[in-house]
Amino acid sequence: MKALLKIVLVATFSYCFLITTGTAGPLPDYNFKSPAFNGNGYSTHELTKYNLEQTRAKEIQQSIEAKAAALKAEAKNTPINQFMVNLESRIYAQISQNLATAMFADGASSSGSMNFQGNTIFWQKNGTTSITLMVTDTLGNQTTIEVPLGQFTFN
Repeated sequence: MKALLKIVLVATFSYCFLITTGTAGPLPDYNFKSPAFNGNGYSTHELTKYNLEQTRAKEIQQSIEAKAAALKAEAKNTPINQFMVNLESRIYAQISQNLATAMFADGASSSGSMNFQGNTIFWQKNGTTSITLMVTDTLGNQTTIEVPLGQFTFN
């Protein structure tokens, strides 16, 4: 029995010695990579996210506006619209030619006026030196142009 007790005591002592002599290293330092968890650079992280969201929203809005502008331009580019623009341009050219002929023709009236889409165009010859042209728009704003006569020549 003494021998058994001796074996138990030696085994227990050896076991305790092994437990107490074992050493553990320092625990590893674990850090979160996300600034949302570790706090380092969190404001920069949030600003970056905000800027990315804003940039993407702006790109989407610009894309929508560009598509709308393209559709509007395409609608204006139909053959009937091209015809109307061309006709309108020729009518305006003819009206301006008639007005210029009335202003500069020899022996024509010394003054005249024309109402065009709510705008009043009035002209008056000042002898043989100049013609005064006054344009009054629908809001009452007046533009006066003094056109010299006989002081310049065309080659």
